Amino acid sequence: MADHDDRAGSVPRFPPRTGPSPIGLDAAGLAVASVVPPEPLPAPTGPSPYRLDLAEVLDPAQMQAITDAGRLTFHLLGDVGGVKAPQDQQIVALNLTADAHRATDPARFAYIMGDVVYYNGDDAQYYPQFYEPYADYPCPIFSVPGNHDGTPSPGTSSLQAWIANFATPAPGRAADARDVPRLTMTQPNCYWTLTSPLVTVVGLYSNVPENGYNDPGQATWFAGELAHAPADRPLIVTAHHPALSLDRYHGGSAPMLGVIDTAITASGRTPDLVAAGHVHDYQHWDRTINRVAVSYLVVGAGGYWHLHEVLDPNRQPPTLPYPVPEANARLLSYVDDRHGYLRVTATTNGLELEYVTVPRPQESWHTPGTVYETYTIPHPAPAG
Repeated sequence: MADHDDRAGSVPRFPPRTGPSPIGLDAAGLAVASVVPPEPLPAPTGPSPYRLDLAEVLDPAQMQAITDAGRLTFHLLGDVGGVKAPQDQQIVALNLTADAHRATDPARFAYIMGDVVYYNGDDAQYYPQFYEPYADYPCPIFSVPGNHDGTPSPGTSSLQAWIANFATPAPGRAADARDVPRLTMTQPNCYWTLTSPLVTVVGLYSNVPENGYNDPGQATWFAGELAHAPADRPLIVTAHHPALSLDRYHGGSAPMLGVIDTAITASGRTPDLVAAGHVHDYQHWDRTINRVAVSYLVVGAGGYWHLHEVLDPNRQPPTLPYPVPEANARLLSYVDDRHGYLRVTATTNGLELEYVTVPRPQESWHTPGTVYETYTIPHPAPAG
């Protein structure tokens, strides 16, 4: 029996029996743009080429501590909004806050890879899903938007609330913050670059279509930012839609895989790490590019209640390492039954990464998070 009705064109009438492609080839073959077209981008709030230096946000004492130690620790996570069931987001936030108070390598900031609030990025949801959960987190929070941040409610424009909370020309108190003493962030655009003494983070906005989308102007900017990134420190690329994913619901994104490859070729620079959200679990891939094994991560279990099971296209748990030869990639490990976040430490020698899982709501919230895996990414990366 067919899973499609030809009278409906190329759009499925109901979920298929097989899972999505890990590199998004099936979604790329559908008329996705006609079903969920890209939203127009808001005007930038800062000058091109849309860079923000960490020293503009942290105080001089913290910047000096980072320089003296030669180490910068921060959090990377996605899909955080605790709509429907806020407990998971709150537990993750408790662990982020504990990390910020560590005597050694305290976290200096968090970086959310989209879907800050569900389901339509509404102003009214910023207090319960952003300001209140992180009310005790004593660090700045950066972001690139996700599809739920960019899908507007009737009568609003795409990314209207996200811009008002993350991309204001100067820091100020947002009405959405209510009683929480956190000022707005001053990112210059919905796609932008974070610069620092130890790491560069180039953030893409993959818009709202299911399979992601980058307009030509952003793609050109992206290649330019890769070329401009200092060669003496690690380079991280972030987005919301993952280029690679093995899961029950979304799969990977052929457009994002393509825009990353095109930028690498145009710039001559290969990122040390590519990270995304959208899929609500953790996946650790490696992908060989120019004879270098590059880590591609999905870090999308940051608080949204509905986790996504990792399954191969035949709806079976994958045998690891799971190869995807079309992308020259392998899935090495995953966590799909707990929420968590990535703790990253940038050093003069590369990146140290720890994926931390947190207790479930029915378990003690006072139990510290558990490190699921630890690994390093040397910089410069050795060629294979």
